[in-house]
Amino acid sequence: MAKIEDLKKIRTITGASIDAIREALEEAGGEVERALGLLKARGATVAAKKADRQTNDGSVFHYIHANHKIGVLVELFCETDFVARTEQFQELGHELAMHIAAMNPAGVEELLAQQYVRDSSQTIDELIKSGVAKFGENIQVGKFCRFEI
Repeated sequence: MAKIEDLKKIRTITGASIDAIREALEEAGGEVERALGLLKARGATVAAKKADRQTNDGSVFHYIHANHKIGVLVELFCETDFVARTEQFQELGHELAMHIAAMNPAGVEELLAQQYVRDSSQTIDELIKSGVAKFGENIQVGKFCRFEI
């Protein structure tokens, strides 16, 4: 039986469903770090299955750095307006815009390969795949532009 504290901790970190967390904890023998690894691997599997689905909705996100010398616009696509309006999707878009401001990637491929500035244990691609697992929809980064004075 999984401990409530472990369930809450993993839920806070991953946003995964309680059932998925419970299953991962049981498979990991109650080890939180191992369960996190299992959930991450499952998220990549889910993302791979959804990669060919059309992303006809989404939002444009912006970020202006505190010094007002760097600004970013980024398109983030998903399958439905329902997901596009969720707080978690909005947070993901904001995080991507902030990351682009900080890391200045040359294009989408470089962006996806970069380590995420807030958590160097994962790439931007892995961050997006975890979003795919949470939302159950394909998510794709579109165009982005970064302005700097």
